[in-house]
Order: sequence, then structure tokens, then C-alpha cells
Amino acid sequence: MTKAAPENHAKPVNLRIREDMRILIDRAAKIRGKTRSDFMIDAAYRSAEETLLDQTLIKVDPESYRHYLDILDKSPSGEGFARLMNAPKPWQD
Repeated sequence: MTKAAPENHAKPVNLRIREDMRILIDRAAKIRGKTRSDFMIDAAYRSAEETLLDQTLIKVDPESYRHYLDILDKSPSGEGFARLMNAPKPWQD
């Protein structure tokens, strides 16, 4: 009887990238305290999750949907919004 490989067994993935991209990835990985492979795996995994979540269909009843639209249609206000709008902008002198 053949034993199935465990799902958590790592499989190799080979990539070819330009030197400038590898240097950038290496710099970022070093800042995060990760190896190049771990950094690239984490980044690819996050991107894959985001892509799949972007495709997720959320169904709600008409009343909930109307409530959601009403909230989006309201003008922003309040102390927090005023503070945000009056905060110094980093791109302005």
C-alpha cells in the first residue's frame, strides 16, 4: 500500500527573475528578517488570497443591501473626519 504524501510537504518552485528584481526582493526580505524564499512565498500567498477574496460573492437580503448603500451615500463627518482632513499632508511643504 502506498502512503500519500502529507499535505504540508514542501514542493520546489523554480523562478527566473531579472537581477534588479532579485536585488529589490533581497533588500525587502532582509528588512523583514526573512529569506528570499520565505519573503516571496508570503507575498505570493497574500496576493493569491486577495485575488480569491476579490472573487467572493456576498449575498445579503434587500434590506441589508439598502442599509449598506445608505451608509455609503452619507457624507463623511465627525471629529475624526475633520481631524483627518486638516492633518498636514506629507506630500505638501
